Formats: sequence, C-alpha cells, structure tokens
Amino acid sequence: MGFKCGIVGLPNVGKSTLFNALTQTAAAQAANYPFCTIEPNVGDVAVPDPRLEKLAAIAGSKEIIPTRLTFVDIAGLVRGASKGEGLGNQFLANIRECDAIAHVVRCFEDGDITHVEGRIDPVNDIETIETELMLADLDSLEKRVVAMEKKAKGGDKEAKELSDIMNRCLVLLRDGKPARLAQISADERKAFEGLGLLSSKPVLYVCNVEEAAADKGNDFSEKVKARAREEGAVAVVVSAKIESEIAILPLADQKDYLEAVGLEEPGLNRVIRAGYQLLDLVTYFTVGPKEARAWTIEKGTRGPQAAGVIHTDFEKGFIRAETIAYDDYVACNGEAGAREAGKFRLEGKDYVVQDGDCLHFRFAN
Repeated sequence: MGFKCGIVGLPNVGKSTLFNALTQTAAAQAANYPFCTIEPNVGDVAVPDPRLEKLAAIAGSKEIIPTRLTFVDIAGLVRGASKGEGLGNQFLANIRECDAIAHVVRCFEDGDITHVEGRIDPVNDIETIETELMLADLDSLEKRVVAMEKKAKGGDKEAKELSDIMNRCLVLLRDGKPARLAQISADERKAFEGLGLLSSKPVLYVCNVEEAAADKGNDFSEKVKARAREEGAVAVVVSAKIESEIAILPLADQKDYLEAVGLEEPGLNRVIRAGYQLLDLVTYFTVGPKEARAWTIEKGTRGPQAAGVIHTDFEKGFIRAETIAYDDYVACNGEAGAREAGKFRLEGKDYVVQDGDCLHFRFAN
C-alpha cells in the first residue's frame, strides 16, 4: 500500500513539470498556458529507501522491489472552479479520489511565465485553491444534510452520526475553515472519510522555487512554511526545473549533478518523506534470497492487517510474525546472526508493526 496524491495548484505554477520529474515521464504536457493538462495523468513511482538495498546486500536477494506510490497530475484550478469555472467540476472530482493533496505553489519570479492572476503571492494562491475546495464542500453538504437529519430524527443511528459530523464540518466551512480541522474521533473516521470532502484531505505544500533557492528556499517559500505551521500542514521546497533535469540523467550522473547545485538528494525524496509524515505511513520489509521487498502500511497497523497487505489469506490465517528490527538485522548481518544474538522475536496478533521491521509471516492455509 502506498498512497494516491493529487498534484493541484493554479495554472503555470509547475505542476506538470514536477509530475514529469516525479514519474520520469513526459506524459504530462508542461506548457505555458492554462488547462494544458485536461485529463489527469497518473504515474506510479518507486519509493526510494536506502534500507532496502542494504537488506538485499546482506541477504543476497536476487531482486529488489520497492514500495510504490501514485501521483495524479490534476489540471490547474482557477477562481470559480467550485461553480464550474475553467474545467472545475471535472478536476474537483479527480481530487476527491485522492488520499492527499500535494499543493504546488509558485515561489519564483519569471517574466516569461505568466501568472493566471498577474502577480506572485503564494499565500493568496493557497487561499484561492482552498476557497474553491471549501465552497465545493459547502455546496455538497448543504444539499445532503437536510435529508440526513430527517433520517436521524426517524431513529436511524448511522444517519445521526453522519448528520452530527456533517454539521461539525458545516460550522467550520461557513467560518472559512477546511473540513480537515474538524474534531473527529477514531470511531468516526471511516464515516468522515466517506463524505468525500475535498477540504478534508491532508495537504502537503510543495514550494516550487528558482534553481538558486533549491537548497534553502526563499522569502516566498518561508511565507508558505509559516502558513503550513499555522494549520498543522507540511511544506517542502523543491525546484521543479532542477528535478526535471535530474530525472533525465543516468543514475551514475545524478549524484554529481546534485552536488553541483548544492543538494544532497532529489526533491522527490523530500516530497515522499513529507507525504509519509502527512499520512502517518511506515514501511516494513520482507527479505530473502529471492527478493527484498518494501511494504507500506499506516502507523499503528497490527500484525494480521500488515500481513493482509501482501495477501488477504495471510491476514485470515495469521498465526504470528517472525520479527527482526532493521537496525538489528544490519548489526547482526542477517537473520541467522539476529537469532544468535537474541534479536529474533515471535510477535502475535496484537503486535503493532514498527517502521523498518523485517517480517516473515506464519499463517494457516
């Protein structure tokens, strides 16, 4: 399991350029005019994790299989999208299908690339997009809540729960605040997510800066980071132009290029880590002579459910998980050494899988 992240933003902020770099394809057309991306482009990318290569080297694995995540390049929204302006309705539906939003914000000045509103103001750009998402949610909830309240008054317990959640969200939306700020309990989470509210999606702000600011950002990106801190969101700085240049280089040349521009790693790595942080995701590994493979789960996932990511039969017949922490696996030079050092554990159904665990599941057919 990875996650599906929709790349959104105003036209001409670098969304498609970033998408091309992230997926190392030219599938998304990056042109200097609004709505050049009409259908959402979808790309799967491998999640870079140096731990996987280390494990494979120790185990002598023939194949390395990273976990993957999906990026969806969604065309540029404009003011009035919630009312169908531009190609608004279609794009809002694309966002609804994503787990999170990567909001690309223009944090660079370039007279050759027009801004749809004629000025560079990243915080205002954020507010424009967020307003459209909130207006769409407000319209959606106000159409549904009356019928839901009627069912609740008739004694429908599920309808009562939903109408309570809807009204909490409506209070926020009418006050100009996104639905993700609603106080939702763990028991209500599934119902809340089932509402499909656009402004309930976790947000990652991607500050697209000029090449010279790729390492530390600039005044524009600092304003975005401050905004992110205020709302408990995450912000990362990348230069989509640099990322697009890195993407077409052979792997052997990428390190030299990164050093030349003062970067330790591609922006893709930072975007992925920020996405994991945003969605509370962790990685576990299965390691053997045949393959070393990474699997992504939500933080707090227990053994049987983690096994179910590999195959539903593993979850149904789960007996226990043979477990070695990543650091112990490396320090003991593999499974045999970990067993000898007492670092090999058998964990049951209540075990919460930790990031970096190396697991082998025992299950009944």
